[in-house]
Amino acid sequence: MQIQWDDSQPIYLQLRDRVQNMILEGNLAEGEALPSVRTVSAEYKLNPITVSKAYQLLVDDQLAEKKRGLGMFVVDGAKSKLLQQERELFLTTELPALLRKLKRLNITREELLDALDKEESDNG
Repeated sequence: MQIQWDDSQPIYLQLRDRVQNMILEGNLAEGEALPSVRTVSAEYKLNPITVSKAYQLLVDDQLAEKKRGLGMFVVDGAKSKLLQQERELFLTTELPALLRKLKRLNITREELLDALDKEESDNG
C-alpha cells in the first residue's frame, strides 16, 4: 500500500491519524496488536523515531498500550472513545462552518435535504 504524506503537518501526526482511522473503520480491532515500529518504518520508509512518536501519542491518548516484550495493542474502548471525539469535533467545529457556508451560498434546507437524499440513494 502506497501512502501519500501531506506537507501540511508532521508525518508522526499523519501516522497517528491513520492508525486512529484504522481503529474507527474496524481495520484494527480492540485488543489487536499494532504493527511493530520496525515493520512500519521499513514498509513506509520512515525513521523509527517518527513511528515511535506517533505510537506514543496513541498511548498518551489512552488508545493504545505497551505490553512489555509483546508490543503495542489497541485498548478496549478505543473505538467508542474515538467515535465520541469525532462526533464532538464535527458538531462543535465542522458543522457550524458548514452551516455558515450554506448560508453564504443561499442553499435552503430543502436543497440540502434533497442533496443528502440523492447522495444516500447513489451510495445506497
